Amino acid sequence: MLLKKIKSEGLAHLSYIIGSEGQAAVVDPRRDCQIYLDLAQENNMDIFFILETHRNEDYVSGSRELQAMTGAKVLHGDLDFNYGERVWDGQEIRLGMLTLRAIETPGHTPESMCYSVVDNEAGPEVVAVFTGDTLLVGEAGRTDLFGPDRREILSSLQYDSLFDRLLPLGDGVIILPAHGAGSSCGNNIGSREYSTIGLERMQNHALMVGGKEEFIDLKLGEVLEKPPYFEQMERLNLEGAPLIGSLPRAFPVPSKEAWAMIETMVLLDLRSPSAYASSHIPGAISLPMDILPNYGGWVIPYGPPIILILDRSSQLDTAIRTLVRIGYDNIAGYISGGMESWHKAALPTSSFEALSIRELLERPDHGHLFYLDIRAEKEWRVGHANGARHIFVGHLEDRIDETPVDRETVILCSSGTRGSLAASLLEKHGRAPINLLGGMAGWKEAGLPIDRFSR
Repeated sequence: MLLKKIKSEGLAHLSYIIGSEGQAAVVDPRRDCQIYLDLAQENNMDIFFILETHRNEDYVSGSRELQAMTGAKVLHGDLDFNYGERVWDGQEIRLGMLTLRAIETPGHTPESMCYSVVDNEAGPEVVAVFTGDTLLVGEAGRTDLFGPDRREILSSLQYDSLFDRLLPLGDGVIILPAHGAGSSCGNNIGSREYSTIGLERMQNHALMVGGKEEFIDLKLGEVLEKPPYFEQMERLNLEGAPLIGSLPRAFPVPSKEAWAMIETMVLLDLRSPSAYASSHIPGAISLPMDILPNYGGWVIPYGPPIILILDRSSQLDTAIRTLVRIGYDNIAGYISGGMESWHKAALPTSSFEALSIRELLERPDHGHLFYLDIRAEKEWRVGHANGARHIFVGHLEDRIDETPVDRETVILCSSGTRGSLAASLLEKHGRAPINLLGGMAGWKEAGLPIDRFSR
């Protein structure tokens, strides 16, 4: 028996290949899907089935891509996908000595499906279940994606799916979720990526409620952001994303050539916050590699060609994979020679201050600056700098008029990485940013006053 988890870092997306006696299936594949063919070949297997647990929101499904490469059958829930075919509740998929059984589990999305696994060589008992975003480690998937009018009914369905369909499978059953910690598909997903139904029954707060009403109240009270790129992912995953065949190739672009095209392209600067603050191309969006998967979809427009600014050439493959997974295919290239070549070409640059908390406090005017907390709402509620204004970085451009033109803005995030993105957006709109390196961690360590959310 083959069972292998494939993790897409950043998005915290978990996909799987499972097989027996030469026959394999892939569950929730990513778009750059050569890895599944390699694993199948290494284990002398052919991929016969591609199983979707639901129309995913945070990445482009690789089902059509993998189908084109293998001829495998795509199976999905009751939604009008433009590819594949519907799988029915109780339908069985045979893979050698394995039986996968489809389980309808609406809630996270109306068409969500889970797939239980029976190893017939060992016995008739269920040994594992692919739970999609219905049941995650430490959490149940969010139920707000279809708007406030449907949130309560989807939460009710989610409760039924969990308590009537999954928990009865048995405490010893291994759960194989579609996302891990850091994903936008759940509120507080645990860092463990494997668990069992029994462990979740004892440790998962969503399963420790006193009944359906308490569960619904729990889900209605969740504070979650919905990135704008989710709509693009939902459309692509319903209609079927364009086939790419292989990853796009990005070519070196001379600095002067890039400068001549600057009005028609998107410049993404993937360097560190301190490097960006020191010197960057005017108008370039700061997206350090650590946050590119999570925040790229908030700020990168779809359509225009993308040119990358790298710290080192080894970043290129990871950057391309990350962008393709969230639907950005028009990657025109990267600045040849990076910022060093840009400087040598005597082209325009910009900079702003990136200060530690000690450096900030040494400024005599630090008490008169505008302090802006750009973290997520749930982070803000736990504790924030006394007197700071809160605007989540993903909403910053839409609310730019709430930031001053005549005062410097000190940006607070958790460490300074997201602060670099916020600084690049503020500067683009004529503001004067200061990125606080160390963010709220440094603020707290310095013993500065903290406020907590109250309503």
